[in-house]
Amino acid sequence: MKGKIILACLLLAALSASRVAAGEFPASDARITWVGRTAAQGGDVSFDWSGVYAIVEFYGNELKLRASDSGKDYFSVWLDDNDMTARPRWTFCLSSRDTTVTVCEAPYLDHSVPHRAIIQKRTEGEQGCATFHAFIADDLGQARPLRERVIEFVGDSYTCGYGTLSHNARDPFTPETEDCNLTYAAILARYFNADYWLIAHSGMGVARNYGDKFSGWYMPDRYLQTFDEKKQPAWSAKQYGVTPALTVIYLATNDVSGQKQPTREAFIQNYLRLIREAKDNYGADHPVLCIVPKGRDLMFDYIKGAMLQNKMKNVNYMVLTGKVHDSAGELGASFHPNYQGQLKKAYAILPYVSTITGWSLEAKVLE
Repeated sequence: MKGKIILACLLLAALSASRVAAGEFPASDARITWVGRTAAQGGDVSFDWSGVYAIVEFYGNELKLRASDSGKDYFSVWLDDNDMTARPRWTFCLSSRDTTVTVCEAPYLDHSVPHRAIIQKRTEGEQGCATFHAFIADDLGQARPLRERVIEFVGDSYTCGYGTLSHNARDPFTPETEDCNLTYAAILARYFNADYWLIAHSGMGVARNYGDKFSGWYMPDRYLQTFDEKKQPAWSAKQYGVTPALTVIYLATNDVSGQKQPTREAFIQNYLRLIREAKDNYGADHPVLCIVPKGRDLMFDYIKGAMLQNKMKNVNYMVLTGKVHDSAGELGASFHPNYQGQLKKAYAILPYVSTITGWSLEAKVLE
């Protein structure tokens, strides 16, 4: 009898050892869900747009990642959360080639059930292009698919999350204080239980960029790209096979920065081109919400002019006035809205999204 017990113990030990032996799984594994614009080559998945995230179901008490970055990017990690809450469980920085990072580690995790990790790029394209090569875990399970509700946001630094973690308007920009998951876009997506795509770059305008940078390369041009920082390969919505419920365009602040602005005609032409690109992606009836940024009458005049000339279906617009958030405690780095300022923007935009999509408002707070 004693021999049988010893044999059973040895068998259990062998099974346990085989169960915890980690394997390496390519980042392009079909069981991993990617949200946002990416390019897969072999087992690698590359991306640089703000807010791209991977959803990974894994077995074991840790998940490791083998990855590279062309610059220095910051990532947020959530573990066993139903969604990306305002505050992640962990963060990590990626700034070298073919390095291995422990994404999450929790000795208490039950090995017999899968655990969900969400890994999001919180910094924007000019900070670097990330390539995920492989995940290392005991095994992978099937991650949840893209949610039924998806919102596409097209914007500039406000949508990138520039300065959202700062509490002083005079702080300089640093990648450490940039977090796209604290923007009005992410807040609205959380409220409506939606996944979200961000097509955003700081300093970009519709027909003029901040400081006249990248002349001739504006957001209507970048919108057609797979990568923020690379003009090729072009992006095709057909490749992704998913149609968002709504495209939100929040641009124009950089067009009128520095006491300069493009001509009204040039702005209207490019603004309508951007809307048309979204319609070409998703269909003539696809809803678009255009947001007039706060504080400048000229932006209202330009965008209203575009709306008056627009002949496309289901194009809507709204205005954020100067009082949507204050210019003291609700500003972060370089006078950009911090999380509190972004939260107020989300409250102002909320009813428009509800009405346009038909999604009901619920008795819950935005966060």
